[in-house]
Amino acid sequence: QVQLVESGGGLVQPGGSLRLSCAASGSIFSINGMGWYRQAPGKERELVATITMSGSTNYADSVKGRFTISRDNAKKTVYLQMNSLKPEDTAVYSCNVMVITPWGTGGDYWGQGTQVTVSS
Repeated sequence: QVQLVESGGGLVQPGGSLRLSCAASGSIFSINGMGWYRQAPGKERELVATITMSGSTNYADSVKGRFTISRDNAKKTVYLQMNSLKPEDTAVYSCNVMVITPWGTGGDYWGQGTQVTVSS
Protein backbone atom coordinates (compact mmCIF):
# COMPACT_ATOMS: atom_id res chain seq x y z
CA GLN A 1 0.00 0.00 0.00
CA VAL A 2 0.97 3.58 -0.65
CA GLN A 3 0.00 6.55 1.46
CA LEU A 4 0.17 10.22 0.49
CA VAL A 5 0.07 12.95 3.12
CA GLU A 6 -0.48 16.53 1.99
CA SER A 7 0.12 19.68 3.96
CA GLY A 8 0.44 23.42 3.50
CA GLY A 9 -2.98 24.60 2.45
CA GLY A 10 -4.84 27.44 4.08
CA LEU A 11 -6.22 30.94 3.75
CA VAL A 12 -4.06 33.61 2.15
CA GLN A 13 -4.64 37.12 0.85
CA PRO A 14 -4.35 37.91 -2.85
CA GLY A 15 -0.71 38.34 -3.78
CA GLY A 16 0.40 36.03 -1.00
CA SER A 17 2.25 32.72 -1.10
CA LEU A 18 1.75 29.17 0.07
CA ARG A 19 3.84 26.03 -0.21
CA LEU A 20 2.16 22.66 -0.52
CA SER A 21 3.89 19.37 0.29
CA CYS A 22 2.94 15.80 -0.48
CA ALA A 23 4.92 12.98 1.09
CA ALA A 24 4.60 9.40 -0.13
CA SER A 25 5.25 6.32 1.97
CA GLY A 26 4.61 2.60 1.93
CA SER A 27 5.42 -0.07 -0.65
CA ILE A 28 7.44 2.09 -3.03
CA PHE A 29 10.37 1.03 -5.17
CA SER A 30 10.43 4.18 -7.22
CA ILE A 31 8.24 7.11 -8.16
CA ASN A 32 7.90 8.19 -11.76
CA GLY A 33 5.74 11.22 -12.42
CA MET A 34 4.42 13.44 -9.65
CA GLY A 35 1.92 16.23 -9.98
CA TRP A 36 -0.58 18.61 -8.52
CA TYR A 37 -4.18 19.02 -9.60
CA ARG A 38 -6.94 21.27 -8.34
CA GLN A 39 -10.70 21.39 -8.32
CA ALA A 40 -12.69 24.52 -7.67
CA PRO A 41 -16.37 24.41 -6.64
CA GLY A 42 -18.57 23.60 -9.60
CA LYS A 43 -15.62 22.95 -11.89
CA GLU A 44 -13.80 19.90 -13.15
CA ARG A 45 -10.42 18.87 -11.79
CA GLU A 46 -7.58 20.44 -13.72
CA LEU A 47 -3.88 19.87 -13.98
CA VAL A 48 -1.73 22.45 -12.22
CA ALA A 49 1.79 21.13 -12.65
CA THR A 50 3.71 17.90 -13.15
CA ILE A 51 7.31 16.83 -12.75
CA THR A 52 9.08 13.75 -14.06
CA MET A 53 11.66 11.65 -12.23
CA SER A 54 14.41 13.53 -14.07
CA GLY A 55 12.95 16.90 -13.13
CA SER A 56 11.21 18.00 -16.31
CA THR A 57 8.23 20.16 -15.49
CA ASN A 58 4.94 21.11 -17.08
CA TYR A 59 2.53 23.84 -15.97
CA ALA A 60 -0.97 24.97 -16.72
CA ASP A 61 -0.91 28.28 -18.55
CA SER A 62 -2.84 29.91 -15.72
CA VAL A 63 -0.04 29.31 -13.20
CA LYS A 64 3.09 29.70 -15.33
CA GLY A 65 5.49 32.17 -13.80
CA ARG A 66 3.72 32.05 -10.42
CA PHE A 67 3.87 28.40 -9.32
CA THR A 68 6.91 26.14 -9.09
CA ILE A 69 6.79 22.37 -8.72
CA SER A 70 9.76 20.49 -7.30
CA ARG A 71 10.53 17.09 -5.81
CA ASP A 72 12.89 15.48 -3.36
CA ASN A 73 13.34 11.90 -4.48
CA ALA A 74 15.10 10.85 -1.30
CA LYS A 75 12.16 12.07 0.76
CA LYS A 76 9.59 10.85 -1.78
CA THR A 77 8.02 14.29 -1.59
CA VAL A 78 6.65 16.71 -4.14
CA TYR A 79 6.22 20.41 -3.48
CA LEU A 80 4.22 23.22 -5.02
CA GLN A 81 5.41 26.75 -4.30
CA MET A 82 2.58 29.14 -5.10
CA ASN A 83 3.35 32.85 -5.36
CA SER A 84 1.26 35.85 -6.40
CA LEU A 85 -1.88 33.95 -5.54
CA LYS A 86 -5.17 35.11 -7.02
CA PRO A 87 -8.76 34.50 -5.89
CA GLU A 88 -9.22 32.25 -8.93
CA ASP A 89 -6.56 29.92 -7.50
CA THR A 90 -9.01 28.97 -4.75
CA ALA A 91 -9.58 25.21 -4.94
CA VAL A 92 -8.87 21.86 -3.35
CA TYR A 93 -5.36 20.86 -4.39
CA SER A 94 -4.49 17.18 -4.67
CA CYS A 95 -1.20 15.49 -5.38
CA ASN A 96 -0.82 12.55 -7.72
CA VAL A 97 2.08 10.12 -7.92
CA MET A 98 2.86 7.22 -10.21
CA VAL A 99 4.51 4.52 -8.13
CA ILE A 100 6.45 1.38 -8.99
CA THR A 101 6.20 -1.16 -6.16
CA PRO A 102 8.98 -3.56 -5.10
CA TRP A 103 7.08 -6.27 -6.96
CA GLY A 104 7.27 -4.41 -10.22
CA THR A 105 3.66 -3.34 -10.40
CA GLY A 106 2.59 0.21 -11.12
CA GLY A 107 -0.01 2.35 -9.48
CA ASP A 108 -1.52 5.80 -9.64
CA TYR A 109 -2.21 7.32 -6.22
CA TRP A 110 -3.96 10.48 -5.02
CA GLY A 111 -3.62 12.54 -1.89
CA GLN A 112 -6.60 13.46 0.25
CA GLY A 113 -6.64 17.05 -0.96
CA THR A 114 -5.87 20.30 0.81
CA GLN A 115 -7.94 23.46 0.63
CA VAL A 116 -6.36 26.65 -0.67
CA THR A 117 -8.44 29.79 -0.27
CA VAL A 118 -7.29 33.14 -1.65
CA SER A 119 -9.39 35.95 -0.25
CA SER A 120 -9.06 39.34 1.35
